[in-house]
Amino acid sequence: MVHKFHIPVLGLGYSIDTPLKVARYGISSVVSVVDDELIERMRKYHTEQNDLEFISIPKKSINSRAKRITSYLNLMHKLVQLQFEALKTQSFVLGNDLCTYFELLPNDSQLKLGFELMMDYPEGERKKIFQNILRNRMKMGSIDVNIMAKVDNNSDSLSALRGFAESNLTTSVILSAGMNPKLYSYISQFDDFFPDENGELRKQIILKVSDFRSAFIQAKFLAKKGIWVSEFRIESGLNCGGHAFATEGYLLGPILEEFKQNKTSLLAELFDLYRTALSENQENRHPMTESPKQRITVQGGIGTSSENEFLLKYYGLDATGWGSPFLLVPEVTNVDETTLKKLVEAKEDDYYLSNSSPLGILFNNFKGSSIEQQRLSRIEKGRPGSPCTKKYLCTNTEFTVQPICTASREYQRLKINQLDTLQLPKTAYEQHFNTITEKICLCEGLCASVYLKDKIIKPKESIAVAICPGPNLAYFSNTYTLQEMVHHIYGKLDLLEKVKRPHFFIKELNLYIEYLQKEIQDHIKDLNDKKLKQLTKFKAQLLAGVDYYKSLFLITENQFEFAENYPYTELLTAEIKLTNTLI
Repeated sequence: MVHKFHIPVLGLGYSIDTPLKVARYGISSVVSVVDDELIERMRKYHTEQNDLEFISIPKKSINSRAKRITSYLNLMHKLVQLQFEALKTQSFVLGNDLCTYFELLPNDSQLKLGFELMMDYPEGERKKIFQNILRNRMKMGSIDVNIMAKVDNNSDSLSALRGFAESNLTTSVILSAGMNPKLYSYISQFDDFFPDENGELRKQIILKVSDFRSAFIQAKFLAKKGIWVSEFRIESGLNCGGHAFATEGYLLGPILEEFKQNKTSLLAELFDLYRTALSENQENRHPMTESPKQRITVQGGIGTSSENEFLLKYYGLDATGWGSPFLLVPEVTNVDETTLKKLVEAKEDDYYLSNSSPLGILFNNFKGSSIEQQRLSRIEKGRPGSPCTKKYLCTNTEFTVQPICTASREYQRLKINQLDTLQLPKTAYEQHFNTITEKICLCEGLCASVYLKDKIIKPKESIAVAICPGPNLAYFSNTYTLQEMVHHIYGKLDLLEKVKRPHFFIKELNLYIEYLQKEIQDHIKDLNDKKLKQLTKFKAQLLAGVDYYKSLFLITENQFEFAENYPYTELLTAEIKLTNTLI
C-alpha cells in the first residue's frame, strides 16, 4: 500500500463503486457484495458510461449471483487499470491526475519525496529518467470486498465468496460480523487463497475483528486449513458506522494494546499451524519457509490527524480506516443531494444507535433519513412495515413456514395482531408496538441513494434513503473534495480546527457507558443472576479501560501531540458517570 489509510465498506450502495473514484490514486477501498441486484444495475450503469457492451446475467440463470459479482468486479478491475495506465501517461504538470497521485501521498512517503525532488530538477534527460522511475513505482489502490460472514444467509455468503474468488482481482476479502465455519471451510476450495510457487497469495483474507481473542480463534481455524490471514482489521464495537457489535466492555485502547503486546507470538503460532497445514495438504500445496506478511489496522471514530498518527506510531499499526467522513466527499461516495444536505446540517443527537435492523443487531441510524420519515408516515396511515422485494434479510419463522423479514409489512401486521390480543396497559403496548415498527427495509434503503445520485431509479421504486454513519460524522459539517479529506487525514489541513469534539477514545467510552445504562434499564424488571453477572463484568471491563487510559496518558505525555491535548478532565467525568452507574 502506498497510503496509510483505507476507505471501509459504507452500506450497500454508498461505496459500491468507490474504487472507480479512488483506486487510480493508490487509495484502497471496500465494496459490499451482498446485493447482486444492486451489483448488476451498477455493472450496467458503468458499462454504458464507458461505451462498452452490456450483457445481462438473468436472476434465474444458473449460478447467477456469483457470476454477477465476478462480472462486476472484473469490470471495475478493467476500468481502474485503464484509468491508472492513462494517468501514468500524463506529463508531470501540477493540477492533473498524475501530480494529484503524488500530492495525495503522506509526507513521509519515499515516493512523494522523490516526486518533490524530481519537480525541482532542471529539465533534461536525467529528469525524464527520474520521472519514469517514479511512474514504475506507482501502485493502484486495492479493490477489496466485504462479506458479513455470520450474518449473511449461508448460501448468499458462499456465492459471494465464489464470485470474488473467480474474479480477476488480486486483492482481499474482508470477513466481518463473526465466524462462519462453513464459509471459512469453503475458502479452501479456491487455489487463489493458497501460495503460488513464489510464495505469493493472489487473493488474501482480512478479518474484521473487535477483540484479540476472537481474532486469534478465527485465524487459527483458517491456519489449520492452510489459509493465511493477511490482516486483522480492528474496529470499534460502537464508535463505527453500519451494524454495531458491542464487545463485553472491552475498549479500543486496551484491545490495541493486547495486539501490540502479542503481535510477535500471534504471528509465530499462526505461521507454525499454517506451515504444517500446507505441508500435510493432499493437494500438493506449495510449502512456505517464511511467514507471509500480516498487517494490523484499525478503524472506527478516528477524526483528526493527531489521533491517526498516534495510532500508527504508538501501536505500530500499518494503516487506519476512515469511513463515515467520506460520506461528505461527493466525488468518492454515493450520497444523494437531499441526504447530503441533511448530513452537513446534522448535530450530535441526529446520530443514534438503534434497533432498526431486521437482523436484530444494533444499527447506527440517522434521524434525518427519508426512510425514517417514510416509516413514521406508514405507521400514521395504519400500514406499518415495508413491501419485501429482495428478501435478503428473511430470517423470522415465528408466524410462517417460509422465513420472512421483520421489517416487512407481512411480519409487522402479524406481530401487531398478536400484540392486540395481549390486552396490555397503554404504556407497555406502545413500547412493544414501537419495538415492532422500528425495523426498516435496509435492502432497498441502503441502495436508494446511489440510484438517485446516478439517476437510475426505476418507476415506482422506493426513493426512501437509509444511511448508517458512525457518530463521528457529527463533527464534520461541510462537503469536501477528496484532496481536502486526504490532506486532513495526513495533517496538511485541519477540517475540524474550530470544532469542539471529544477524543475518539473518550467518545467510545461514553458510548459504552450509555449502552450499559440502557442494558440495565431494559432488564431492570427481569434481572436474573446470569444477566447481573454479565453486566457487572461489563462495567468492570470499562473501569479497567479507564485505568488503562490514565496510564496511557502518563506514558505518552511527552511523546505525542495526542497526549498534549489529552482530555483528562473528560476521562475523569466519564469515570464518575460509570462509577455511579448502579447495577
